[in-house]
Amino acid sequence: MQVRVLCFGVLKDRLGAAADTVQLPHGATVAALLQQLAARPAAPELKGIAVSVNAEYATKEHVLRDGDEVGLLPPVSGGSATEIAEQQGSTLLTREPVDADAIVAAAKQGEDGAVVVFDGIVRNHSRGRQTLHLDYESYEEMAAKQMRELASEARRRFGVRHVTMVHRLGRLQVGETSVLVVVAAAHRGPAFEACRWLIDTLKKTVPIWKKETFTDGAVWADGEPFPADLAVEPEGAHEA
Repeated sequence: MQVRVLCFGVLKDRLGAAADTVQLPHGATVAALLQQLAARPAAPELKGIAVSVNAEYATKEHVLRDGDEVGLLPPVSGGSATEIAEQQGSTLLTREPVDADAIVAAAKQGEDGAVVVFDGIVRNHSRGRQTLHLDYESYEEMAAKQMRELASEARRRFGVRHVTMVHRLGRLQVGETSVLVVVAAAHRGPAFEACRWLIDTLKKTVPIWKKETFTDGAVWADGEPFPADLAVEPEGAHEA
């Protein structure tokens, strides 16, 4: 059988292509696929990555089927819109500049006693180096789904009325908004808690990667480690 393997972020560079077709025996698991990839000459270490199958996180025991789309996802760094009911908010991946003021104003309703905002912006330095610009890429189908699920979970878990999350893709200049989280609720406590949980969880689980370009070179940003239930560490992986 054949599966299509998609590589993102630094793995795309290290494996030499954004997509590849791999031949596997019927009944092969994710672990078997990773072992086959790790055995290639000069293959990078695959430890600590996450794996998706058809845009859903998968374990190494997951049995693959012919035609599956497998994503190799390095730790995340954090065009088209996917919206839910306007009263509850929306989630959006976009390549256009984010109008934070307009989004915050649209979130407010008469029943709200608090609106909490996280506005993540591109700073002009990182790790002692001057930043020229950032480039964000994403596994868009999966990221849009994960953001919708996070918004729904935040409303359920914290009892807030409204959640909006917007993330830019493509090239961003210093001072531009990369990610915006807006939470509206009757009381400040749940709004603060939901906003913090949303940005922290997005940064760990939503497949979006950041490449930083400095005056003296460019690197993919080190992402936060995946939660233990998502990280895949196959036997046989080795360093380049």
